[in-house]
Amino acid sequence: MLSHRAIWDGIDALARRHGHSVSALAKLAGLDATAFNVSKRISKDGRERWPSTESISKILDATGESFDAFLSGTGAFLQLNDNAPQHTVPLLGLAQAGSGGFFDSAGFPVGQGWDEIALPAPEQGGIYALEVHGDSMEPLYREGDRIVVSPIEQVRRGDRVVVRTHDGEVMAKILYRQTGKQIELHSLNPAYEPRIFALTEIDWIARIIWASQ
Repeated sequence: MLSHRAIWDGIDALARRHGHSVSALAKLAGLDATAFNVSKRISKDGRERWPSTESISKILDATGESFDAFLSGTGAFLQLNDNAPQHTVPLLGLAQAGSGGFFDSAGFPVGQGWDEIALPAPEQGGIYALEVHGDSMEPLYREGDRIVVSPIEQVRRGDRVVVRTHDGEVMAKILYRQTGKQIELHSLNPAYEPRIFALTEIDWIARIIWASQ
């Protein structure tokens, strides 16, 4: 699955490979210089803004790169390749994740009770899968979907994340805002209100990097 973050990572990687800023890349392709600015990737109300297929086509034409090369910059190339080698990662139900003994202080999986799931994704240390329960992330993630998270990936505004509080609550949300004192988390499902936590209430945050649906 090509996520919002992955697509923008691919554009950033393409610009770096050719020695451009994203603004210079946009101008090279005949687009508005601000088309790929970071500030335009998330709207003021927290909704994700996606680049158009036309704009992606134009930057590929301008740089002479193939779509496969672009995919390699998103980190999703092996995920889309049916012939990619599979490896297993630990699997746990999202509801179980609030219990003690499954994670260390940094959010890495430890202890007993983990199952395993095979993924056609690049091998990466520390990643694990959680099985979704509830409907707060519908329509993107539904009951029974499996999300793969990485505790070592840097998280930024607009990322889909799994958050665990010191009280043992575990939730899949969108990181809407983070300051030096608190974080604000949003659900995709509008039936759920935003959640605001002091950073002192948070045990760990891990970025969602893949979903098996």
